[in-house]
Amino acid sequence: MDFNIGDIIHGLLREQAAQQPEQTVDKLLYGDAAATVTGIVTAFSASQPVIERALQLGCNLVISHEGVFYSHHDTRYGAVDDPIYAQKLALIQQSGIGIFRCHDYIHRMRPDGITAGLLQALNWQTHVETELPEAAILKLPGKTVREVADHVKRTLQLPYVRVAGDLSSVCRRIGVLVGYRGGGATAIPLFHNERLDLIIAGEGPEWETPEYVQDAVSMGHHRALIMLGHAESEMTGMLRLANLLSARYPELPVHFIANRPVFQTL
Repeated sequence: MDFNIGDIIHGLLREQAAQQPEQTVDKLLYGDAAATVTGIVTAFSASQPVIERALQLGCNLVISHEGVFYSHHDTRYGAVDDPIYAQKLALIQQSGIGIFRCHDYIHRMRPDGITAGLLQALNWQTHVETELPEAAILKLPGKTVREVADHVKRTLQLPYVRVAGDLSSVCRRIGVLVGYRGGGATAIPLFHNERLDLIIAGEGPEWETPEYVQDAVSMGHHRALIMLGHAESEMTGMLRLANLLSARYPELPVHFIANRPVFQTL
């Protein structure tokens, strides 16, 4: 049975239609909705290497959590004569590949599809106490911050994580906040309201939650923060989506492509 790009998108959005916001970034950014799908790739972002690899695999639909051109709302900073934009756009247009942005939909799944993917990868699903829209609250057997960080690094195969707080502090109540939810407005109230010892987040301004944690520790309070990186906290959610799509469309090749790490440590 053949499916076109529009069929796949409609299938994704159908059961969550009531939860879609009026203004959403989720849409078919490039490609023809009527084109027959030859294969699907899911990824954190539609980077140049991801698009090239999708084409090598014979896939003509990329489902990307983040945008194509380096901003949430696809604002093309300096795009008039920048050769990076031009070269990437040329590849997309000449290949005819479809790129669907899947951001708001997957975060509005219940549970949040991106958070669920991270918890599944860490084998922490059974420790979830509460699912909030912005975070999963976990109750774990007492582990030190260092032990939790080591588990996260090893399980997700990360070269490093960044930690604020006392590494020897024992933590039992943990908040998991994927993506850009590590900022103070979201993360800091959770420490108090949910009685958290530790927050694991993707990223956020360094002078907000990390500074709060530093002050808390200096006052004798048990607070800690582990920053994974934005992509590192969300890629497993897109892997989970690939598995869901593979089960839904067994006739189609479905691949997850992990984005290359952005930063190197020297």
